[in-house]
Amino acid sequence: TRNCPCKMSQLPPKNPLASLVSEGTNSRVESVNNLSMDSFWLEVENIKQSAEAEQEECSHADVKTQEEGEAEAEWLQDAGLSDLLGDHASENDNIVLLSTLTKTQAAAVQRRLDTYSRSRRRKNKHPVRDVRDIFGVANSEEMAAEKKESSPDQLWHNLRTSNVHGKTQDYSCTVRNPGKDEVFNMDVAYSEQAAVLLKGSFLSESRRLKDGNILTKFKIPKGRLGVTRIGDLSSQDMKKIPTLALIELTALCDVLGFELKRNKAAKLKTTEKRLFGVPLNTLLENDQKLLPNTKVPLLLQALLSCLEKRGLETEGILRVSGSQTRIKSLEQKLERDFYTGLFHWDEVHQNDVSGLLKRFIRELPAPLLTAEYLPAFAAVQNIPDLKQRLQALNLLILILPEPNRNTLKALLEFLSKVVARENNNKMNLWNVSTVMAPNLFMHKGLPNKIPEGKEKQLAEGAADVVRMMIHYQDLLWTVSSFLVAQVRKLNERNSKRYQFCDKRIKNLLRKIHADKDKVEKNQAEPSKIVKVHASLLLKDSLEVHLNNTTRAADVLRQFQKNLCQNGWNIVNTVNLLKCNNSIECTNLLLYEVGGNIGERCLDPDTYLLDLYHVNPHAEWIIKQNPSYPRMF
Repeated sequence: TRNCPCKMSQLPPKNPLASLVSEGTNSRVESVNNLSMDSFWLEVENIKQSAEAEQEECSHADVKTQEEGEAEAEWLQDAGLSDLLGDHASENDNIVLLSTLTKTQAAAVQRRLDTYSRSRRRKNKHPVRDVRDIFGVANSEEMAAEKKESSPDQLWHNLRTSNVHGKTQDYSCTVRNPGKDEVFNMDVAYSEQAAVLLKGSFLSESRRLKDGNILTKFKIPKGRLGVTRIGDLSSQDMKKIPTLALIELTALCDVLGFELKRNKAAKLKTTEKRLFGVPLNTLLENDQKLLPNTKVPLLLQALLSCLEKRGLETEGILRVSGSQTRIKSLEQKLERDFYTGLFHWDEVHQNDVSGLLKRFIRELPAPLLTAEYLPAFAAVQNIPDLKQRLQALNLLILILPEPNRNTLKALLEFLSKVVARENNNKMNLWNVSTVMAPNLFMHKGLPNKIPEGKEKQLAEGAADVVRMMIHYQDLLWTVSSFLVAQVRKLNERNSKRYQFCDKRIKNLLRKIHADKDKVEKNQAEPSKIVKVHASLLLKDSLEVHLNNTTRAADVLRQFQKNLCQNGWNIVNTVNLLKCNNSIECTNLLLYEVGGNIGERCLDPDTYLLDLYHVNPHAEWIIKQNPSYPRMF
């Protein structure tokens, strides 16, 4: 299996990010030595035979070695700081983003900007503008008046000497508590936590896996503002998350001593097929013509639905390969009949359906984990500490394009269901992970070269990453509180831009805004009366008295009670009233809309007075709970 012409038997190269493999990593890999890798290599052989049977001519993506400075330029562009590369910068765009960064995040940006600047000077190109030159020309006085620490001369100094909240943070929760569920802190930037741990010599021992199914349990502590899941934020706010997550991931890798390098995005070749080998974006565009708001390809939904109905109890499902001849024939029938509704799923053997599922993933023109970040996903295995591995995975999930992220989530949820039926199908978490790892980490469009003697270590590492994604998917699909806070700061500072040229008008508006802020700070009383709207359900609004104990769930219960007792004028009763005319509170959700956030679905345990103080200009709106799962 090591000499497949298509290189399909090889894992992606180990990222330079993982150049340092510690004793902790080695001991962790040794801990899975007793777990069978037979399923992994059997799957590799099946993939090889499938490719050879079709006599495919594998054309690898043209991945060129980047010259010095190119990787940094690409990184700055993806991080939303491309204007730092040119001679004409858009001052406001950069100053707003940079002013939200933590100390470690700012250091990561500065490192890459310095490397890019040196490469430009070596090539005798035009000099690169300094950050302070970019932001110190026109708006220094205005920005200093608006926020003192954002002045051009102080910006980088302040970022290096303070965190995003501007005060000392308590990192005590990052230290181990043996024998109990461990706290997974999402309030403080991961890179800041890692920096403090290293500075204080709180070096984490490697997590040894006791067996194939026992993994450390982590608990995300709910702050006063609740927990935010992917899908809770509006698309407008989610567009800001990948940029912030990339900067944070780079800062985390810098602190841990790893180098984060990414592949260049490969050019996708067009295909005449409509289902297999079609880019995710194209699939979704076609599917949305039939079913608007489709988030996961309809073919994948059909494959997973078929397996959930008739395959979860099948022994060896996913591991036992179906007939390659039948699978190829079924693919052709699906291409012809899927959208016409003439394809009969009941006539297909379950092992063939699982073969189609894996084939669909492998045949994507670009890896599901993306060509750019596939090496980074593979390199996560080299981070010695489990918590930091999960932090890196969480950020990588947030960086993924939305179609890839939603498709991956649908797949992982299905895999969890397979593992839950282990007693019947004989597929435990490690079995499922070893079978799926080759399909996720091996791609015929990428050239793969593995150092001699590293095959086993990289195979086990890839399977371990898949295992973490399946087991910890609820944690991984959470948007960290520190990232949400940065999004709020971006929105606030973007809204404070003045479009007037007359300085006297600017000063007047600034004074009005400052006076308004003073009044609001003085009004931070321990209670508040606010209005909650439900325009799609009711014509009336609900007045709510907030105190330090009022949660979102309390407001929804009060709303439910008023509906039942006061006979409010209901505008829309679809899915709101149950058969016995009672109202199910779980069908309703509370959102904050506007102010320093686009839209955010609130955790039921969100303390609303605290949220009001964080975002006093938002409206609160009750909406019906969309069909489960919310992100699909």
